[in-house]
Amino acid sequence: MTEENIKRATLAEIRAMKDRGEIYHNPNAPEGPELGDEFWKNAVWVDPQGKTSVHLKLDTDVFFFFKRQGKGHITRMQDVLKAYVRAHQAAEEKEVGSAGKKPTRRAG
Repeated sequence: MTEENIKRATLAEIRAMKDRGEIYHNPNAPEGPELGDEFWKNAVWVDPQGKTSVHLKLDTDVFFFFKRQGKGHITRMQDVLKAYVRAHQAAEEKEVGSAGKKPTRRAG
């Protein structure tokens, strides 16, 4: 789905659209295709990870660097943080593998 296909509406607007007949749900619509054994053979269970809400103070220049790139600036910040975490986790795993023990965590 592309951004141009995404439409935003309030709950009141959605209810009004439903009342005008612009939104229709057919409870008798046919089911989707059956997923065969081949699909489930390679399926892997992934536990959903929740989100943690935080209050974060950023330097003004850092915030506006992301903000001026447009909509989705918070998601882009999250992506940068995820990349940082993955890079450091990979380095820690490499360190653990070569030393044979888990690195100690430093404060700060």
